[in-house]
Amino acid sequence: MRIGIYGGTFSPVHNGHVAAARAFMEQMWLDILYVIPTGTAPHKVMQSGVSDADRLEMLRLAFAGIDGVIISDMEMKRTGKSYTIDTLRALTREGDRLFLLLGTDMMLTLDQWREPEEIFRLSYPVYVRRESDKTIDGEIVKKIADYNQRFGKVVRRIVSPAVEVSSTEVRRAAASGLPIGDMVPPAVADYIRDHQLYREVKADGQ
Repeated sequence: MRIGIYGGTFSPVHNGHVAAARAFMEQMWLDILYVIPTGTAPHKVMQSGVSDADRLEMLRLAFAGIDGVIISDMEMKRTGKSYTIDTLRALTREGDRLFLLLGTDMMLTLDQWREPEEIFRLSYPVYVRRESDKTIDGEIVKKIADYNQRFGKVVRRIVSPAVEVSSTEVRRAAASGLPIGDMVPPAVADYIRDHQLYREVKADGQ
């Protein structure tokens, strides 16, 4: 089977996440896509005020009706810091092929993650650009060439229209009581409003 892995904080999940996931499934011909919200992420501190249960439910609402998507809490259940390599090992099965979806910033720093050689051995990293910054085009080309030379795999790009929205923007708007319906799926906007999420939380991270 062709299995996709899409991790992130998802606090909250927004339209850019959903668009990237759809493009990932279509262009990599995925049978299954695991959407996996982070537990204790090594590279960022989770903001307070929103529970793991809230993040899971918003993901379920955002991806409801999209065949093949599995919302997994495996990283939330993991004790201690959660690393991508641990998730890849947990999902590795003989005969399956794993594809790891990354944002541009994550792709550019992938060689700084824990056990990058194993990440490349167990999966095929691909990336999607949610930004339209042309100034980093050269950096991306050099990094992909470097990965190919060091790890023997080409990091492919998922082509998707840039949806320039971040979880930070959503949280800021929600904290100010501004409309967020153009940034997140309608059911997620309703959930945030009904549960008064992010109202007293300073926005940080993605």
